[in-house]
Amino acid sequence: MEIRNQYTGIIVASTVLICWFTTLYFLLTWDFSWTNPLVYLLIFVQMHLYTGLFITAHDAMHGTISINKSLNNFFGSVAVFLYAGFFYSTLFTKHHKHHKHVHTAEDPDYANHGFWRWYLSFMLNYVNVIQLLIMAVAFNVLKIWVDQTNLLLFWVLPSLMSTFQLFYFGTYLPHKGEHDNEYQSSTIQKNHFVAFITCYFFGYHLEHHQKPNMPWWQLHKTKS
Repeated sequence: MEIRNQYTGIIVASTVLICWFTTLYFLLTWDFSWTNPLVYLLIFVQMHLYTGLFITAHDAMHGTISINKSLNNFFGSVAVFLYAGFFYSTLFTKHHKHHKHVHTAEDPDYANHGFWRWYLSFMLNYVNVIQLLIMAVAFNVLKIWVDQTNLLLFWVLPSLMSTFQLFYFGTYLPHKGEHDNEYQSSTIQKNHFVAFITCYFFGYHLEHHQKPNMPWWQLHKTKS
């Protein structure tokens, strides 16, 4: 069963990566009209797929994509680099520090502030100059072949929107305030559709901390 699930993890991770790339390629080459409502819908679709990239990397950080460590880390590294030029090893260290010191001063994801100050603190803790340079170079290289409007609308904007999606549903909402459990985490009510659409079931956040080695596509089982 465990081996089968690990193959499933590879398939799920590959599917997310392929969907992200395929949709992005279409959007970057699309001669769209601002009056087409699909434009705005697809921005949100691409935002969700960007979030899927990060969630895929997150699964890799917990070793749930493959029992082969090198393959597992490869998927994590590719996903998080495509997401925003992040380096997997850096995020790996910080994420496990979050699990070890959740809701404390040593938790890199936690800040005892309101939404906007917490979000800013969260972003400053993860974004660095090297990453910004990587993204700037990528943007200017892509401009050689891609119309700048498409690039801003379908590459830059969805990735930025995704940071709010990840932060709000995966950090702020579950960890704000005090909680009567050792993980200092809350969980949303059982609704698998809402849980998937909002953040790949990470609204079931207490359950994630209780079972960190359960991949995102199985988290719904904790509510069954």
